[in-house]
Amino acid sequence: MSHAKNRRVVVTGVGMVAPVGVGRQECWANLLEGRGGIRTITRFDTTGFDTTIAGEVRDFDATRWIPKREIKRVDLYSQYAMAAAREAVEDSGLDLGAEDATRCGCIIGSGIGGLPTIEEQYRRFAEKGPGKVSAFLVPKMMSNAASGLVAIALGLKGPNHGCVSACASGAHSVGDGLRIIQDDWADVVVTGGSEAPITFLGIGGFNALKALSTRNDAPEKASRPFDRDRDGFVVGEGAGILVLEELEHARRRGARIYAEMLGFGSSCDAYHITAPDETAEGPSRAMQWALKDAGANPEDVDYVNAHGTSTLYNDKVETLALKKTFGDHAARLAVSSTKSMTGHLLGGSGAFEAVVVALAIHEKRVPPTINHETPDPECDLDYVPNHAREMPVRVAISNSLGFGGHNAVICLGSLRA
Repeated sequence: MSHAKNRRVVVTGVGMVAPVGVGRQECWANLLEGRGGIRTITRFDTTGFDTTIAGEVRDFDATRWIPKREIKRVDLYSQYAMAAAREAVEDSGLDLGAEDATRCGCIIGSGIGGLPTIEEQYRRFAEKGPGKVSAFLVPKMMSNAASGLVAIALGLKGPNHGCVSACASGAHSVGDGLRIIQDDWADVVVTGGSEAPITFLGIGGFNALKALSTRNDAPEKASRPFDRDRDGFVVGEGAGILVLEELEHARRRGARIYAEMLGFGSSCDAYHITAPDETAEGPSRAMQWALKDAGANPEDVDYVNAHGTSTLYNDKVETLALKKTFGDHAARLAVSSTKSMTGHLLGGSGAFEAVVVALAIHEKRVPPTINHETPDPECDLDYVPNHAREMPVRVAISNSLGFGGHNAVICLGSLRA
């Protein structure tokens, strides 16, 4: 695959908001220590719910990033995105005021968008009538609101949209950001994903699908990807944002580079609206495309940040997909699922996990899969169980597999000569 001028793309800034912390430093430290963020839900009354646990973001003060008078006009998922985006830009050292704004893009995805706003405004409608519905309902709930609001806040006038592909939304957004720079539409792209689905409808809907863990008496043990005793995923919330930059643009300003964006691949199972195809052909094809796009061989890859949701079929199918893609080398891969600690950030997960991979490459440390206590014969790879690992990471991939059969794979690596 060729792109305009063979433009190379690097990660120069990251921002994180998650159940394991607000901000890159806190999130990364807790991930490396294996500290999970799953607790009993406090956001709403869970009486009658089969699942009463989730990964809530705690100690989030929106006024740190958004003027107080504007907060009521911004849904929680957009607040998370704005916080992570401001952190990422600050982390990058970019002076956006000195940049050509038309060469700075913004691509931020969300699988659901403003679900808290939808619920709040429906209650108002039901109790007080249509005349009491907020004028901010539509601009708060729409799934492209985060991308638009971040662009407004930061003055980004280049390509801008929001990707919606369920749990692959964040990864698709990062992939689009890569392409936009490669194709010379922009020099800088602020990209990622965000989600705030911990509401009575969000939890109730996934519970109705029988997809969630019901390990309510031990929330910290509930998310256990690839473990034999897994019983479903745990809903999380938060955002991951990356600043992507054309390599020479970054070098000219002396930027610190976390990792190079090497490639991206995507595919569709075209099989079932929620269940994975048990042949694992779709995710394997997306991984193969990402490696081909990166110009990398399977044996070049050291680390995989797995989609690893902690559901029975997803973990089994992803393991098979890794074996199909990497052959004998699959047994030598370090594979971990940070969802064991954060829960599943849905549309924010792929971007948050791309941040994790960039940090793993830069820090030469791979976060663990916690709660991996009983091996599953059908999940028999090296899942970096329970303890972080110091290791060089030359090339890594991050998998995101969404409802609808959407597969998205990001390939990153240490900066090549």
